[in-house]
Amino acid sequence: MPSLSDNRRLQLLRDLPGLIPFLALTALAAASGILTPPGAWYQALAKPPGTPPGIVFPVVWTLLYVLIAVAAWQVWRRAGLRGGLPALVPFVGQLGANGLWSLLFFGLHSPALGLLDILLLAVLIVLCITRFHRVSPPAAWMLTPYLAWVCYAAYLNAGIVFLNGG
Repeated sequence: MPSLSDNRRLQLLRDLPGLIPFLALTALAAASGILTPPGAWYQALAKPPGTPPGIVFPVVWTLLYVLIAVAAWQVWRRAGLRGGLPALVPFVGQLGANGLWSLLFFGLHSPALGLLDILLLAVLIVLCITRFHRVSPPAAWMLTPYLAWVCYAAYLNAGIVFLNGG
């Protein structure tokens, strides 16, 4: 007779294909950053103290996008699509705000619009964490590094607005 942990492993393997849509959704948000690279315009901006080297951003964002997708997948595994909708709707909303930031900041060269978007993004992440926690506390915790990074990015964005006059 299979043990409980064997049953959990089997269920995990059965649920693994369900991770693909969540990875695809996060990849869409990531694509806006790829489609609108920083370029010379960004390099010429004055940056606030604590701005990391450019190589840090793709590494951190890759890790965060994986965590974001796995967190949503965990909510889906626990509650299903219908039961998870109260948590998954704000999840999709925050991904939209996430993807929009690169288009506003880098695409339109508008740090001020980027700042408004990133503040909205932080609020949506908090909403996601709250809703995820009701379904799966571990999934909610997986979003906390994302919230921390977005708050740090908001500081960087606000610094650029302040130092460059908007």
